[in-house]
Amino acid sequence: MISKKVIILGAGIAGLASAVRLRAAGFDVHVIERADGPGGKLREKWIGDFRFDLGPSLFTLPENVEDLFRIAGEQASDHFQYAKLEHVCHYFFEDGTRFQAHSDTEQYTKALCEAFGEEKSAVEKFLKQAHETYELTAPVFLKSSLVWSDLRKKKETWSAIARLHKLPISGTLATKLRRTFRNPKTVQLFSRYATYNGSNPYSTPAMMMLIPHLEHGIGAFLPKEGMYAISKSIFELGKRMGVSYTFNTPVDEIVVENRKIKGVKAGGDFYASEIVLSNIDITPTYRLLLKDKYSPERILGQEKSSSALIFYWGIRGEFPELDVHNIFFAEDYKKEFDAIFNEKILPEDNTVYINITSKANKGDAPEGSENWFVMINVPHLNGQDWQEYKQRAKAQIIQKLERILGKKIEENIVVEEILEPQLIQDRTGSYLGSLYGNASNNTFAAFRRHHNFSKEIDGLF
Repeated sequence: MISKKVIILGAGIAGLASAVRLRAAGFDVHVIERADGPGGKLREKWIGDFRFDLGPSLFTLPENVEDLFRIAGEQASDHFQYAKLEHVCHYFFEDGTRFQAHSDTEQYTKALCEAFGEEKSAVEKFLKQAHETYELTAPVFLKSSLVWSDLRKKKETWSAIARLHKLPISGTLATKLRRTFRNPKTVQLFSRYATYNGSNPYSTPAMMMLIPHLEHGIGAFLPKEGMYAISKSIFELGKRMGVSYTFNTPVDEIVVENRKIKGVKAGGDFYASEIVLSNIDITPTYRLLLKDKYSPERILGQEKSSSALIFYWGIRGEFPELDVHNIFFAEDYKKEFDAIFNEKILPEDNTVYINITSKANKGDAPEGSENWFVMINVPHLNGQDWQEYKQRAKAQIIQKLERILGKKIEENIVVEEILEPQLIQDRTGSYLGSLYGNASNNTFAAFRRHHNFSKEIDGLF
């Protein structure tokens, strides 16, 4: 029996997943989205004969998707298939060093020691601590709202407190890595995981060492129809369950009376509801939709994460030395992050990430060609000239790739589109083009996240 109505603002991945969970719990769920389809950042686009996932490109923790089908009484494999990657990533360094990271932990450890001269015991100890850190902190930070009244009821909270001595609670990630490994390349390799939530490895807490466990302890995966299959399958699941969706409709206002939710104004219509769940970035939710009512200024004023500059290139020819995930490191990593986070400018030398899904899903590019998703980390919007940055970044990237690979790139680009921070903000509502909202560049960042409900407005989540 349907109990209450819930309006969800935004059909990004969290909005889609929340719709499924709330519908399974008996709510009447309606999702409103300003774009013409579901997915938010996790969408796809065909450019000519090449298919691209527009946003996230690495799939970890597939059980989180499978769980949505389970609570809906369906079998995930009937609607959504994925495969574990044999190799997590190919790494390329400026001095010609190349390293292939195998998904098997034993093979990965052995290859890492051989390539960079690390002690096997040091690598094993690090990966073990990454595993322990994940197991202790995930129930508290990833699977709970950070509200003490809720956390104190969970045995996992007390387990984490009791084993606090096992957690890397002091220092930065970069400091932790320098103390663990002897080779700067190993330090650089593990430092990159800070970018998974748009943070700076030289500022983010050492606790972020847990992120490599997702890839090397659990696994890196790729959906058989691309990353967009995640959004698409959850959207279609919601439809089968009776969730309703309205697209091409920007939200104008969250209506509040006497500190209680009354509904939403969107596209010239009023949608009455006592509960609203906003999957829109927290800053525009308060600044634009709530008209600055009850704004949590301390949270809204925190440092924002990095953004991205992405080139979608259809490439004529095949590059056997590349895999699904590839990293071309900057020579001076510290200088790159100083430029992004401190100076807020385009670095002179960027680390370049290339995702090529056609390596696994052949239909994503014509025969004899590849679809390159080429991304660099850049600062969020701060008055920069992105037209000039796009031209300069493209030239830098091509020079770097041609130098390291020893092959022509530019003359083999047959289609191209570019996504920069301003477009990210305009298309997805991500404030200042920041990909991950507030950055995690201090010890207490996790504790300063906004709760998943409002203390000031009854019915707002």
